[in-house]
Amino acid sequence: MKKSLLMIVFAFATMSIATSCREEKTTGEKIEEGMDDVGDEIEDGADEVEDAVEDATDDN
Repeated sequence: MKKSLLMIVFAFATMSIATSCREEKTTGEKIEEGMDDVGDEIEDGADEVEDAVEDATDDN
Protein backbone atom coordinates (compact mmCIF):
# COMPACT_ATOMS: atom_id res chain seq x y z
CA MET A 1 0.00 0.00 0.00
CA LYS A 2 2.84 2.36 0.87
CA LYS A 3 4.62 1.74 -2.44
CA SER A 4 1.53 2.40 -4.52
CA LEU A 5 0.79 5.62 -2.62
CA LEU A 6 4.39 6.72 -3.06
CA MET A 7 4.23 5.98 -6.80
CA ILE A 8 1.00 7.99 -7.15
CA VAL A 9 2.53 10.96 -5.32
CA PHE A 10 5.67 10.73 -7.46
CA ALA A 11 3.62 10.57 -10.68
CA PHE A 12 1.53 13.57 -9.63
CA ALA A 13 4.63 15.58 -8.74
CA THR A 14 6.24 14.74 -12.09
CA MET A 15 3.12 15.78 -14.01
CA SER A 16 2.87 19.02 -12.04
CA ILE A 17 6.46 19.95 -12.76
CA ALA A 18 6.14 19.12 -16.46
CA THR A 19 2.95 21.16 -16.75
CA SER A 20 4.35 24.18 -14.96
CA CYS A 21 7.39 24.29 -17.26
CA ARG A 22 5.30 25.23 -20.29
CA GLU A 23 6.22 28.56 -21.80
CA GLU A 24 3.38 31.06 -21.55
CA LYS A 25 2.94 33.57 -24.36
CA THR A 26 2.38 37.22 -23.64
CA THR A 27 -0.52 39.09 -25.18
CA GLY A 28 1.86 40.83 -27.57
CA GLU A 29 3.27 37.51 -28.75
CA LYS A 30 -0.23 36.15 -29.32
CA ILE A 31 -1.17 39.24 -31.35
CA GLU A 32 2.03 39.02 -33.38
CA GLU A 33 1.45 35.33 -34.10
CA GLY A 34 -2.13 36.05 -35.16
CA MET A 35 -1.00 38.84 -37.47
CA ASP A 36 1.61 36.53 -39.02
CA ASP A 37 -1.05 33.87 -39.60
CA VAL A 38 -3.37 36.39 -41.27
CA GLY A 39 -0.51 37.65 -43.43
CA ASP A 40 0.31 34.10 -44.49
CA GLU A 41 -3.32 33.42 -45.38
CA ILE A 42 -3.51 36.62 -47.45
CA GLU A 43 -0.32 35.66 -49.26
CA ASP A 44 -1.70 32.17 -49.96
CA GLY A 45 -4.92 33.67 -51.28
CA ALA A 46 -3.01 36.04 -53.54
CA ASP A 47 -0.98 33.12 -54.90
CA GLU A 48 -4.17 31.20 -55.65
CA VAL A 49 -5.64 34.20 -57.48
CA GLU A 50 -2.44 34.62 -59.46
CA ASP A 51 -2.51 30.95 -60.44
CA ALA A 52 -6.17 31.20 -61.47
CA VAL A 53 -5.45 34.27 -63.61
CA GLU A 54 -2.50 32.56 -65.26
CA ASP A 55 -4.62 29.48 -65.96
CA ALA A 56 -7.40 31.60 -67.44
CA THR A 57 -5.03 33.53 -69.71
CA ASP A 58 -3.24 30.34 -70.82
CA ASP A 59 -6.55 28.83 -71.97
CA ASN A 60 -7.19 31.72 -74.36
